[in-house]
Amino acid sequence: MSPAVTEHARGRIVTDAPQHRAVRVSLRYDPVADPQSVCFAFPSGREWTFPRELLETGLKAPVRRGEVEVWPCGRVQTVVEFHTSDGVAVVQFDAKTLKRFLRHTYAVTATAPSR
Repeated sequence: MSPAVTEHARGRIVTDAPQHRAVRVSLRYDPVADPQSVCFAFPSGREWTFPRELLETGLKAPVRRGEVEVWPCGRVQTVVEFHTSDGVAVVQFDAKTLKRFLRHTYAVTATAPSR
């Protein structure tokens, strides 16, 4: 059995429109393939892989590395920005969902057999 973690999260795409559009995002972590990174996969097929540490740090304070920026938005929300040459996608998540995902990634890391 693979120690990989896959969870589904509901994000809200933030635009200047009055209503935010919901999007389902697959959050993935595979300690065998890359123990330092997490992946956010969107229904469009676009995936963003970035350091797990970036996500964890961004829950507490704004941080950016490369094309991904993460920052807290109030006490219960977290914003993840995905930058491309075409523009920026801004997605807001419940912070508790991202924290739970991180807890699960650390749990499988702790129990994964060492190489």
